[in-house]
Amino acid sequence: MRLPVDMNLTPRWTAYLIEAGIEAVHWSALGPIDAPDREICAFAGLHGYVILTNDLDFPQILAHPWDSGPSVIVLRGEPLVREAKGQSLIRASEELVLGGG
Repeated sequence: MRLPVDMNLTPRWTAYLIEAGIEAVHWSALGPIDAPDREICAFAGLHGYVILTNDLDFPQILAHPWDSGPSVIVLRGEPLVREAKGQSLIRASEELVLGGG
């Protein structure tokens, strides 16, 4: 699984995910920090990324029938720091990869 970490999440997520064996990069290293969500979706779809975000705009964008991807993982609930949500994200990622999903 390859994850671009959206601008609304701290770059600390990137290092945490890489340590866990997940290919991750913060969006600020890939494109303009003010890129619209549609641009991030297009980039992710083109390069086989699954977007990690807490922005509910991404699922809304992908709900339209003309958008077939990419996949999106939306972190919800507070706090959105790796210490609170990291292990759950890692477990879910492993289940997706091992389960073929």
